[in-house]
Amino acid sequence: MKKVIPLIFLIAAVAVVLILRSTQGEPPVQKNTSGAKEPSQEASRDHGFNRRISYLEYTQHAKCRMNCRHISQSEVQEILQNGIINYRKSNSDARPCPVYALEGISSDNQRLRIVFAQCDNTTKVVTCIDLEKEWQCHCPGDNNKFDNRN
Repeated sequence: MKKVIPLIFLIAAVAVVLILRSTQGEPPVQKNTSGAKEPSQEASRDHGFNRRISYLEYTQHAKCRMNCRHISQSEVQEILQNGIINYRKSNSDARPCPVYALEGISSDNQRLRIVFAQCDNTTKVVTCIDLEKEWQCHCPGDNNKFDNRN
């Protein structure tokens, strides 16, 4: 029995060390009594595409393209929720925000590609493309879009 007691103490000491190492560095848990989700409590959105529309923002370029191509916000949301990711036109490794090109047919039968940049707290609509009809758009920056071709 005297030989077993040091072995029990050794096992207990190893268990304590393992428990301390596994909990070391974890931030203390704080309760949110308001019931509202804070952005810091959300899961990171750049680990795969997230189809929630609650954090949708539109760039000036996207607004201009939507206007000249007759694409509504509800159609953008429809493609966000139901569209198929075109991985050839996407860059999920882009930093700081992965870029996803989603394609689908809107409720008014436009075949669209909507490009989204998805960060932790927001999803930005980058541009909107009608895949079947060529529209004449005159958006800011169109005159110099080929300057960086080389």
